[in-house]
Formats: sequence, C-alpha cells, structure tokens
Amino acid sequence: MIPEERAFPADFVWGTATAAYQIEGAAHEDGRSESIWDRFAAIPGKVRNGETGLIADDHYHRYASDIALLRDLGVGVYRFSVAWPRILPDGRGAVNERGLDFYDRLVDELLRAGIEPYVTLYHWDLPQVLEDAGGWPNRDTTEAFTDYAGVVARRLGDRVKNWITHNEPWCASWLGYGWGVHAPGRTNPADALAAAHHLLLSHGQAVPVIRGEVPGARVGITLNLEHKYPATNRPEDVAAARLEDGVSNRWFLDPIFLGTYPDDVAESFAGWAELPDVRDGDLETISAPIDFLGINNYSRAVVKADPKGMPARVRQDESEYTSMGWEVAPDGLHDLLLRVHHDYRPAALYVTENGAAFEDVRTHDGAVNDPERQAFLERYIGAVGRAAADGAPIKGYFVWSFLDNFEWAEGYAKRFGLVYVDYPTLQRIPKKSYYWYRQFIARQPGHPQAEAVA
Repeated sequence: MIPEERAFPADFVWGTATAAYQIEGAAHEDGRSESIWDRFAAIPGKVRNGETGLIADDHYHRYASDIALLRDLGVGVYRFSVAWPRILPDGRGAVNERGLDFYDRLVDELLRAGIEPYVTLYHWDLPQVLEDAGGWPNRDTTEAFTDYAGVVARRLGDRVKNWITHNEPWCASWLGYGWGVHAPGRTNPADALAAAHHLLLSHGQAVPVIRGEVPGARVGITLNLEHKYPATNRPEDVAAARLEDGVSNRWFLDPIFLGTYPDDVAESFAGWAELPDVRDGDLETISAPIDFLGINNYSRAVVKADPKGMPARVRQDESEYTSMGWEVAPDGLHDLLLRVHHDYRPAALYVTENGAAFEDVRTHDGAVNDPERQAFLERYIGAVGRAAADGAPIKGYFVWSFLDNFEWAEGYAKRFGLVYVDYPTLQRIPKKSYYWYRQFIARQPGHPQAEAVA
C-alpha cells in the first residue's frame, strides 16, 4: 500500500467525474436543443450498435439518488459538465432558464451532501446550430463560448468556485474535425488545427469572464496528456517520440503556459496542413494565468519511427491492457506529472480523469466483481502519491467514471464506472471497486473516519 500520510496531505481532494452527454439523457426535454453528438450518433455506422445518448443513464431524472451514491462513496468533490444546448439552445442569445434550473438543483443537492462541485463548461456537446455556422473552426464560436461561460458562471457562481473551461481540446479538435471518429465527424486537418486554436482562445477569453462573475473563482483547463517514450535510443525513434509529444502535449501546453506554439511542431504541420490563423493578441489571451491544470491520463505511449520517420506506437507484449486497448502503465502518470511540473510550473495540478474499462459482468448474486479496476486504481493512485512526494503540486484526484455511461463512439460497450448501470432497467449497482475506493478515501488524513478505519 502507498505511504498515504506522506503522499497525500489532509487538504488533498478525492472525487470522481462524469460528462453531461454521457450520463444525462433527457435530450429533448426542458428546452434542450440538438448537440453535435445527437446529430453524429444518429448517423448509421458512427457509433457502435447505433447507440446514442438520448437516454444514457437518465441522470437528468435520477440525479438525487445518484448523488446519494456519491455521498455514500465518501468523495469530497465531484466533477461534472454543463450541457451548452440546455443553456443556450440557439448557441447564443436567449437563455433557457429550465436548463439552468437543472444545474441549480444538481449543485444544491451536491452541497447538501457535503460534496464540492467542479464544473466543466465544455465536454464536447457543441450546439448543432453553431456547428451549422462553422463550428470550432469558425472564430465566431469563441465569442459564443465566452458568452455561454458568463451565463453559467453568473447563475452558479454563488455556490461553485472551481471551474474548468474545456475538457480535452485535443480530442475535440482532432477526433472531431481531423479524423472524424467523434462528432461532428469532419476529416480535415486544417479544420482540426483551427478548432484547436479556437478552443484554446475561447478558454483564454473565458478566464477573466468567469473571474468577473465569481469572486474567488479558481479557473483552469483539462488536457488529455500522455508521457511519450521512445521505443529505443535510436535518433529516429527519439525524434518520433518528440514529435508525438509535440502534437498531442506541447501544442496545447506551450500556448497556455509559455504563450507560444512549438516551432518544431508547426514546421511539421506546415508540410501537410494549413496552420491556424493566429492573430495579434491571441497567444496573450490563451496564456492568461490559470489557477490549476487538470490532467486526464489513462496510459502512456511507446513510440518508434515508421519508414517515413513519422511516429508509430509500439504495443508492449508483456503489459496488461484494458478493454479500450490502452496499456496499464502507472509509471507513465508519475513521469507525466513530474514533467509537466518541471517544464511548465502550473500553480496546481489535478488528475481530473483516470480509470479503466474492463469486461464487467454481474455474478449470480447480482454483484459486480472488478478486481482488475481495483488493481488499476491502486497502482495509479500510488503513482500520483509518488509524484506528489517528488514535488509535483498535485491537489486532487478524480476517478473516471462515477457511472458506466455512453462511451462516445464505443456506445455502451465499454464500462469505466465505479457503479455498474444495467441499461435495460437503469438500475445502479456499486462495483467492488466502489467499495474499495470508499474504504481508501476513509483512510486518508483529514477524513472524519480516518482514525476509525486506520
């Protein structure tokens, strides 16, 4: 077991996380408009088995009982996202009060349970009307997002102090606009680069808006990051790993913390894609000081150079892999946290997502035994503890995910939850990993039950 008292101080926060489209359902209720994921999931062949988020976990109607499960879990914090189409059905302009009312109820219920909310403003569910007007490659979308951020902050800011502007802009840009495997399904590298720039620009624009609406707000952004290891010491493999790191890590970290895009990556992009239109003042806006960086991490990447010198991932035959095909490699998270700390010096770090999908099944007695997930969490939390002991300013950890849910293009086939969802009935069944995490949290310094369970 990890040296808990040394690794995690009493003010370290323990939580879990979800996203609106993945759990809420109620897609056509109370004034919510169509999102890009509603449109994308309705296209045959885009999502496994033709599944959608129209019902999902029905959290929109079951939030109170779900929060009761969170309370019983013992978490002190909960990260969720707000659905933009619920708040501004036209993307901008008229506010849908019924949408805001739902998040009012959700926040109030969390606070009654003693759980602090961490709100993510954008977790990939762009209003379809804005996509029809050009989407994230259109610079106007940055202004729409900034207005939306102000609306939500104004309504919830008397109770919510921790704000995340965007979740994983790399995924939103490249998976959605470059490779077409996520909504809205475009396959244009120039669109992906423009979308990435505008996502970052909208983040920078929103930071002062949130702070202006919420005295004492703590504002950050969440990036999906992986540590990249060269497969060998050969110069070509080292260069390939460096390029892979540049495309998925430095292209987002550098503008936020250093106020510039990395020249080596821009040079590489220039050979095959039109670079984004970066205007005077954009990078100053993007690099507005933030209070914390959220890191989503699930694995690492071992990289070699392909025959053209481009990065190619190398599967490690001796390693364990999750049902997503991701290598279980906790040292990668430890190394990543220290690298970000040393290279960028963020004021604070949170692991805002970490978890694993495995082939969970119910046994004859109705229980869900998931020893692989428990082992995964124990090893990765241990890596976080080692990074904290080594000096990284880590302030909290959020398991992905609280509930099994709609896993984007994978539909409902992949289960990440601490709580099993029986989709035909929507019954919730806490898995063995839920009980393990509950016991782990209760042992932490500062927890009311720490002495009782020590």
